[in-house]
Amino acid sequence: MTQRMELATVMDRLAVDGLITDYAVAVDDGDWEAYRGLFAPDGRADYRSAGGIEGDAGKVAAWLAESMRLFAMRQHLIVNRRLRFGTLEQDTGDTARVQADYINPMRLAAGGDGAAGGSTAPDIVCGGRYVFGLLRTYDGWRLREVIVQEKWRRQPNGHPDPMIN
Repeated sequence: MTQRMELATVMDRLAVDGLITDYAVAVDDGDWEAYRGLFAPDGRADYRSAGGIEGDAGKVAAWLAESMRLFAMRQHLIVNRRLRFGTLEQDTGDTARVQADYINPMRLAAGGDGAAGGSTAPDIVCGGRYVFGLLRTYDGWRLREVIVQEKWRRQPNGHPDPMIN
């Protein structure tokens, strides 16, 4: 590889890493306009393994906006990011795939189930793996697909599952 190609790869890796971080921040902050802006025009997300829905970015953003209102605090920690670049139309580097583990503590909003009463500890903690499919566009890297593979969930006894199906 030439130094120019190595530099381009490093720049792409940084841009992809920034996109994944922007995804987590948009969900945690409830910034659904920013969330939709992270996706390519044909981008889709699949949250079914976590009790959610699958659909285009707009549909999923609307579902997230409603279901995440139940939580006063959300904090996605996305780690162990494995990035692989692919090819599209014979041009190396136009697609990418990221597999990353996550842990997500959430605290119910007061009145969400009547038990949140001022505690700062999370009510629910879940973890699993994200699979992100990415596409290089004229506007930079964008999400083509997001697949959530929830592997575990811990919630105190007596708390109903707050996810909206």
